[in-house]
Amino acid sequence: MTNAYAAAGVDIEAADRAIDLMKEWVEKARRPEVLGGLGGFAGLFDASALLRYRRPLLATSTDGVGTKVEIARRMDVHDTIGYDLVGMVVDDLVVCGAEPLFMTDYIATGKVVPEKIAAIVKGIASACVEAGAALVGGETAEHPGLLAPDEYDVAGATTGVVEADDLLGSHLVEDGDVVVAMASSGLHSNGYSLVRHVLLNADGPGRLDLEAHVDELGRTLGEELLVPTRIYAKACLRVARETGVHAMSHVTGGGLAANLARVMPRELTATIERETWTPAPVFSLVKRVGDVPLPDLEATLNQGVGMVALTPAAEVDRTIALLSESGIDAWVAGAVTKAAEGDEGRVRLVGQHPGW
Repeated sequence: MTNAYAAAGVDIEAADRAIDLMKEWVEKARRPEVLGGLGGFAGLFDASALLRYRRPLLATSTDGVGTKVEIARRMDVHDTIGYDLVGMVVDDLVVCGAEPLFMTDYIATGKVVPEKIAAIVKGIASACVEAGAALVGGETAEHPGLLAPDEYDVAGATTGVVEADDLLGSHLVEDGDVVVAMASSGLHSNGYSLVRHVLLNADGPGRLDLEAHVDELGRTLGEELLVPTRIYAKACLRVARETGVHAMSHVTGGGLAANLARVMPRELTATIERETWTPAPVFSLVKRVGDVPLPDLEATLNQGVGMVALTPAAEVDRTIALLSESGIDAWVAGAVTKAAEGDEGRVRLVGQHPGW
């Protein structure tokens, strides 16, 4: 049976070897509540830890990293893509004040190369440690004929918990709240279909190579495009616990305005001042090479802002100080006001970025 399966393109022994190689990294991404080890049919988490909550609300999120995996494949660098995966799911939980507890992952590939799979899982596990979540299990599936031997995709899901009384969201946002922006580490893992089309696939003199050094980036294009997604989880949870922050927004697909609007009550509007920050050079590179209009950039890329907090004016200095202590640059980027007719629940970006 095993030989027949191998003839069909599925290598069980390679999968077993991948599990052996990843065990070290999965072990690092544990929490005290995790029971058992790698290899079971299900990950186990001791839910008695939730007894300390008066009314625990479970939060869950799932996502992938999109076409950024194509950059990892072409660069043959696989130990950072896991940061993107973890960042995409845990920071969706954090915006409501939930602490990420555990995560599972799914890797589909055309051919299991144990070292490659172990590198991917190493990144996932390392990022889980940074986020404070346990990696309790996952699945690696070999799909010959569906994916080329060197192709793969990753997805993940996470579960967290928040006390009902501590839930953040639009129900707390008020007129006079301040918009605190948190710097992204770069493109994160959204908008890569646009970025790849503009920088790598376009015809003409603007097309770049991944291995090419780009002076304005200070490194090769491939190195820039593989910069991992920043994980805000621990820093934002500290802000949630130590300040009176009202809401947060994770800036992913759709850009800053669309994601912040998801936590805006209808009777209010938020105004973001572009002049408060200059996006990193990679954003202006995409704009210039592809001649991409600013509205299209802002509807696709994070433009240098990976997370936003809406906080009372009295809490701004404390919020920015806490984020700085966690190594996250943050600044006042705008304010929340009562909405004029037609602006209900909207987010407006005004002004110009310095140097743009």
